[in-house]
Amino acid sequence: MRVTTRLSIFPLPGAILFPGLQLPLHVFEPRYRALVSDALARDRRIAMIQPQRPAEGAPLFKVGSVGRIGEVEALDDGRYNIVLEGQARFRLIRELDVTTAFRQVEAELIEDRGGEVLSSVERAGFEAEARRFADAQGYSVDWDSVARLDDMALINGVSQIAPFDPAAKQALLEAPGLSERCELLIQLMQFFGYRDGDDGRVTLQ
Repeated sequence: MRVTTRLSIFPLPGAILFPGLQLPLHVFEPRYRALVSDALARDRRIAMIQPQRPAEGAPLFKVGSVGRIGEVEALDDGRYNIVLEGQARFRLIRELDVTTAFRQVEAELIEDRGGEVLSSVERAGFEAEARRFADAQGYSVDWDSVARLDDMALINGVSQIAPFDPAAKQALLEAPGLSERCELLIQLMQFFGYRDGDDGRVTLQ
């Protein structure tokens, strides 16, 4: 039987969160300040999910992620600085009709496969492409630290912070497993010759 849960959402284009990783957020809009206040009074959970377009009330993508508020700084003017700690991905079932300022959904949590690792060939191929990508973009990377990361932390970490457009980041989030996400990351880095306007993000459109 499918187990569902009610989630309060923060629909933010370009922002994804993976289980085990962190996402810092500066919260200033009144509706999302209310969302944080409500979460702190309940279970500290906030669900991150991307809207399909940057418009008020836009339809949502079908997969997002649940985070738990770890660090929190409440500012005097009502804004918050928070750090979300990724707990699980979820699949959207339906949006709920609510009276709160923030949107809420019914969702099913996704049980990700634990303990996934890349083959030595996959890992080497990814690191080689990542070096080429970083050099081409002028990024300074501590490759010794990268080499010490486990496969999951490396692939999910790059997926979360890479300068890809929302559609590409959503595809990374929805990838069913680590090998598939790694392969998609390599394809996106190879595709990076195309830029979205002047902000340097990779675009698939």
